[in-house]
Amino acid sequence: MSDVASLRKQLKIKTGSAKRLYKEHRLYQKEAEDLKRKLDQHIADNAEEWDIKNTRRMLEESGKMITDSATRLGAVVQEIRDLVVAAEQNPELAEDEELMKARETLEEVSV
Repeated sequence: MSDVASLRKQLKIKTGSAKRLYKEHRLYQKEAEDLKRKLDQHIADNAEEWDIKNTRRMLEESGKMITDSATRLGAVVQEIRDLVVAAEQNPELAEDEELMKARETLEEVSV
């Protein structure tokens, strides 16, 4: 496989990974927000201690997953940046569709 084809393939793979990880990260953030509201409601309603503890435990797990997904997303974003720099130096890929998608993905997930 030529360098151009290999670079194009890596751009496509990493772009897909970044989109998936970004979506996963957002879902964990939403889950944490929902669990925080649920915990606050349990406390306000004087719910059973088990319900409060269980909700706190789930909230802690969501927090860990947010950190993990952010770390993995950051690594993939850096890999995409490196691939974009390499692709921009190759005249054959200057206006390539995968390069354009990679740039768009970088803008989307770097918010």
